[in-house]
Amino acid sequence: MGEEVNVSLPGQQEDVPTQNQKTTHNPNPKLTLLPLIALIFYEVSGGPFGVEDSVSCGGGPLLSLLGFLVFPIFWSVPEALVTAELATSFPENGGYVLWISAAFGPFWGFQEGFWKWFSGVMDNALYPVLFLDYLKRSFPVFDGFAARIPALLGITASLTYVNFRGLTIVGFSAVLLAGFSLLPFAVMALLAIPRIRPRKWLVVDFGRVDWRGFFNSMFWNLNYWDKASTLAGEVDDPSRTFPRALLGAVVLVVCSYLIPLLAGTGALDSPPGEWSDGYFAEVGFLIGGSWLRGWIQAASAMSNMGLFEAEMSSDAFQLLGMSEMGMLPSIFSSRSKHGTPTVSILCSATGVIFLSWMTFQEILEFLNFLYAIGMLLEFAAFLRLRIKKPELHRPYRVPLQTLGATMLCLPPSSLLVLVMCLASLKTFMVSGAVLLAGFLLYPALMHAKERKWLNFHDPSSSPWNSTKPGVSQDVEDEAEVGLLLKASGPGSSAPAHDVAKIVDEIE
Repeated sequence: MGEEVNVSLPGQQEDVPTQNQKTTHNPNPKLTLLPLIALIFYEVSGGPFGVEDSVSCGGGPLLSLLGFLVFPIFWSVPEALVTAELATSFPENGGYVLWISAAFGPFWGFQEGFWKWFSGVMDNALYPVLFLDYLKRSFPVFDGFAARIPALLGITASLTYVNFRGLTIVGFSAVLLAGFSLLPFAVMALLAIPRIRPRKWLVVDFGRVDWRGFFNSMFWNLNYWDKASTLAGEVDDPSRTFPRALLGAVVLVVCSYLIPLLAGTGALDSPPGEWSDGYFAEVGFLIGGSWLRGWIQAASAMSNMGLFEAEMSSDAFQLLGMSEMGMLPSIFSSRSKHGTPTVSILCSATGVIFLSWMTFQEILEFLNFLYAIGMLLEFAAFLRLRIKKPELHRPYRVPLQTLGATMLCLPPSSLLVLVMCLASLKTFMVSGAVLLAGFLLYPALMHAKERKWLNFHDPSSSPWNSTKPGVSQDVEDEAEVGLLLKASGPGSSAPAHDVAKIVDEIE
């Protein structure tokens, strides 16, 4: 009881080892700004592959172009701002699981993690499907069951191995892949300039608009800004790096959608019905010839590789963070010699394989519904922490008071509700089954933890807490430990027997 608790804020130098100095659990270098921008870009976008449906569902180019201009303002920017504040306040692996646990308790933190992990795995199942959709235009054999299934398994296995080799490799690979994936669209836009007729952008047939498909396409192509927060513990100086990376990624994502769409719809007379998954390869052929089509198909392969790697990294490190918090068995936090969470990666890869048989639109609607529920809980946690924990150290703070922060969350929350209301009955049933599974799984795991049937981390001694020696007593809400250690202020040091007093102060 006479030991001292050394408490420090992110970015402050102390004599005790910090998270960035630890090498026991993560021997690899931390992610820096450029790789993080690339990873966020791939979490959200990966390029214009998959946006073609927005033209066909929107009955023409006009709604699609307006959507990618307006949606980022009312959806992407608010989500990125909320993510920047909360990710820098809780710079640990687990991301939004920590935020929800701090705001509403570990039960809802677990539910958030379960929903978002399931949604992420469904999202990841799209990328091998998208890759084969582009490839089958040149190689029709991949449209058949006999060739498609082995190809899906081979793609998933090889990309999972790359993810296993290390997050730093994934980050720098994402930078190279992003450059390669976007370059052919820059060339296509330049070649299209002489043929562009702006009046073609104004075409819309409201009688053919599929509003459910349109909103699902828009939402999917502009969400997942919060996913990179699940590996915040692997980021170098997250309080400075995250806000800058999110800003850079927002600009990159919007440009990567608008420029190819402006070029393709402005230069060609293709009817809206032609715009389906993989159609940009045909656009490249019509504008530049077979060489450009081949380049876009190769870029699609590289893009889907980057999308898969970024999503799997986030999903796996989310499971690792939940394990370190004591929510999942300790086996999920075991790391390979490359610093990657082996079991968590294998678990995510297995989910991808089982979901790959579904169609693109089915996967899209299911994952959007689950993601929408999780995001509503995140916005609620953002506002609750503003009220409940005003003293929480926020290295980056959205420059709005409580009323302004509430107004910031209203437009994206309304969009989330709209996306959920447009879902089909099948989506409601599948999503309901996932919600029920989460409600049953948490008490089952906690019972196994209490009976010691499975090994779980003690949150007070886990890597999530390991930079603060001396904190050993049991805290009912694990997320309160992080708040507790930030509540004492910069440079403070408190004896262990004063911890209870600090808990009382922040409650």
